[in-house]
Amino acid sequence: YRATSFRDKDGDRLMPKFELDVVADVFRLIHVTKYKIFGASWAMHVFVPIVHMELEASMGKDHTTGLGDIIVDPFILGWHFKNFHLITAADIYIPSGNYNKRRLTNTGRNYWTFEPIVALTYLSDNGIELSGKFLYDINLENPATDYKSGQEFHVDYTAGYHLNKCLALGAGGYYYQQTTNDEVDGDKVGTDGFKGR
Repeated sequence: YRATSFRDKDGDRLMPKFELDVVADVFRLIHVTKYKIFGASWAMHVFVPIVHMELEASMGKDHTTGLGDIIVDPFILGWHFKNFHLITAADIYIPSGNYNKRRLTNTGRNYWTFEPIVALTYLSDNGIELSGKFLYDINLENPATDYKSGQEFHVDYTAGYHLNKCLALGAGGYYYQQTTNDEVDGDKVGTDGFKGR
């Protein structure tokens, strides 16, 4: 991930200099059990991110490398039909990464996040695919700063055509909107709640 500006809701720069580079290797371990619940396959997974960050901004420079926030989900349910697949899950972000409120870069966010997920895929007999993954993030407060990031809704989507079992053509994208205000000590941050989109 690379960002070269930090802007407000109107697109104006909040600081004259901002360059952020992030590289992450995220290891995912998944286990699909032999058990069925409500007719769905039961699975579980864990994500273990190793993160490197470099920031050069108006307030200074910093870099760090280390373990990021681990994500677990012990209860993934998947229903699979001939042309339709549905998965429900609820990922839990554990504040396991390094965090120091005096640093400019941190590999962890220092707060818990609970993320319900619904993922859908339709794959026709002639190879047309329509997929969407709908996620909603419920963030808790960072106890080191009393800052609470707002709740977030995001969607990843794909429309494509499978030429064969190994090759597909299509388009994918995402939509992101923060739905509630950022808060400090229960008070809204700024005039617009510092909502991301």
